[in-house]
Amino acid sequence: MANVNFDNYLDSHYIHRSNWLRAAVLGANDGILSISSIAIGVAAASDTREAIVLATLAGLVAGALSMAAGEYVSVSSQTDVEKSDIEREKRELEEMPEVELQILAQIYEKRGLKKDTALQVAKELTEFDALGTHVRDELGLNEISQANPLQAALASGAAFIFGGILPFLVTLFFPIKNMEYSLYGLAILFLAILGAIAAKTGGSRILKAITRITFWGTIAMGLTALVGHLFGVNIS
Repeated sequence: MANVNFDNYLDSHYIHRSNWLRAAVLGANDGILSISSIAIGVAAASDTREAIVLATLAGLVAGALSMAAGEYVSVSSQTDVEKSDIEREKRELEEMPEVELQILAQIYEKRGLKKDTALQVAKELTEFDALGTHVRDELGLNEISQANPLQAALASGAAFIFGGILPFLVTLFFPIKNMEYSLYGLAILFLAILGAIAAKTGGSRILKAITRITFWGTIAMGLTALVGHLFGVNIS
């Protein structure tokens, strides 16, 4: 039987990338979509570059800070709940170890082990690491699922800036006339590239990811442009 490096084998799975990949894709997608939508909406109601650039820049700064702060608060709340459950589990292991052992054995039995085998496995794992075993198998928490608030916030904020800077550059250098069409076309291109990169990194189907991200992006930007046209306010 060939020797396998267990740590390297685990690291090769895509699930290990799920936390930071989710935050990064969400941030970049929101950056492209939000900033493009803002620029399209203003461009539809304005014939001056200054108004479009100012609105887009304000959206870029506010959006990045909002994404980072929101991600940090959200993940921190999740982490607080996880810590609270772990502390509760620690107390229960001290106060009623036999009950916790039976709970663990029932979990393994439901997963397919025979009753005697399940109890034996529960005993051995409890002797090895009681708290870690219950956290993993009873609460469903592990190193992969546990998110880092600061890491998620930085990834989300930085990704938003990266995504939002692309349509911002369009407002700086592309012609004012029909700018909303340039913004829409390039935003769809940016979203398609992001979808392909995310799918490749996460090991999923590229075409499905591109279709999903461009479809919803088209709806969002189309509605924003419609609002700009319907209001009919000329910003100068």
